[in-house]
Amino acid sequence: QVQLVESGGGLVQPGGSLRLSCAASGSIVSRYAMGWYRQAPGKQRQLVATITSGGNTNYADSVKDRFTISKDNAKNTVYLQMNSLRPEDTAVYYCNARWVLLGYDYWGQGTQVTVSS
Repeated sequence: QVQLVESGGGLVQPGGSLRLSCAASGSIVSRYAMGWYRQAPGKQRQLVATITSGGNTNYADSVKDRFTISKDNAKNTVYLQMNSLRPEDTAVYYCNARWVLLGYDYWGQGTQVTVSS
């Protein structure tokens, strides 16, 4: 059973930074496509950033040039560095591991990020 555990969320002022971590069980980070999604109150869950097993990245337009996704295969951990945070970035952030061809799709429990002065 794959487990994803997010950490690093919290309260930050506008313009500040946070780094989220997603610790995965097993060696899935090197084999799965990993991603970060977020869900604000009353809104649908939306993609923030993804990284393939080969290291290719993709970002939502709203976070490009502010957020960076990365991973450490040896530590089975995925990161999301968030800079220049805005109030509209406030949401629960979820880690995802996906292997489309095999139909595998796993989610963490989420971590709250609140951007407010």
